[in-house]
Amino acid sequence: MSTKGKTLVVIAGPTASGKTTLTIRLAQAFDTEIISADSRQFYREIPIGTAAPTIEEQALIPHHFVGHLSVFDEYNISMYEKDVLQLLSEKFKEKDILFMTGGSGLYINAVCNGIDPLPDPTPELREELNQLLKKEGISALQNILKELDPEYYAEVDTNNPVRLQRAIEICRGTGRKYSELRSNQPVERNFNIIKIALNVNRDELARRIHMRTHAMLEAGWTEEARIMFPHKHLNALNTVGYKELFSYFEGKLTLEEAVEKIETNTRRYAKRQRTWFRKDKDIHWFAPEDIQGISNLIKGHVYLD
Repeated sequence: MSTKGKTLVVIAGPTASGKTTLTIRLAQAFDTEIISADSRQFYREIPIGTAAPTIEEQALIPHHFVGHLSVFDEYNISMYEKDVLQLLSEKFKEKDILFMTGGSGLYINAVCNGIDPLPDPTPELREELNQLLKKEGISALQNILKELDPEYYAEVDTNNPVRLQRAIEICRGTGRKYSELRSNQPVERNFNIIKIALNVNRDELARRIHMRTHAMLEAGWTEEARIMFPHKHLNALNTVGYKELFSYFEGKLTLEEAVEKIETNTRRYAKRQRTWFRKDKDIHWFAPEDIQGISNLIKGHVYLD
């Protein structure tokens, strides 16, 4: 099916910047649906700790790729790209515009620009790195990647072992830097793309992170994490918030120390997200409350193209 004239609007930005609330309002105004591009919100067992749209919010507007997986499921960016493109093809039959929102830059980029074809690792290398992670922890992978490809190390989420391992596999498998091998040649999509990101100053974002963290704890985040604690080795749980709470359960931190670390690490994660999105020159930056300005931009692009 041709999707010429159809438009995907991306609402990106750092965590806690207000993407969910804004995108719901926009989707209501444009009578359409929302696709999540937050890779943590895919997992149904951890809605509190991932700040997933609530049941009430999802009742306002249809959401896709929220809670559609279990933490025990295998899933990756390539699968996400394929699934989203299939959904877009179906939904564009009835909708002229769809929204995608989230802070996972690699997932957004996969849908907008495609994934660069890179070689698969040998089973031996993958097993070697798996054992290294198990025995020495994520710092071992961080040190290896920092030496092999300092440019990619500077931009990757260094707390994500899957991304660290994949970059190391490519560097070792090809003898070249992962940062050099990424072609950065976008795939031509047969629909229009408008990219918007929310700009919140550092102090305000820190305040939002603090407020949201405590709201999530009051909503039962600690209990949610405790249920997941026996499965802490899963990649889906190797993320800010759960790691700190798991350390609390293990007696390595007090609850107060864990909460403080959650806020600190969330602020650091938000900084990395801002850095990622700032590199994309196609993004239009807006304050979260400027819904009129964002709506005018969308209307101008959709109805004038």
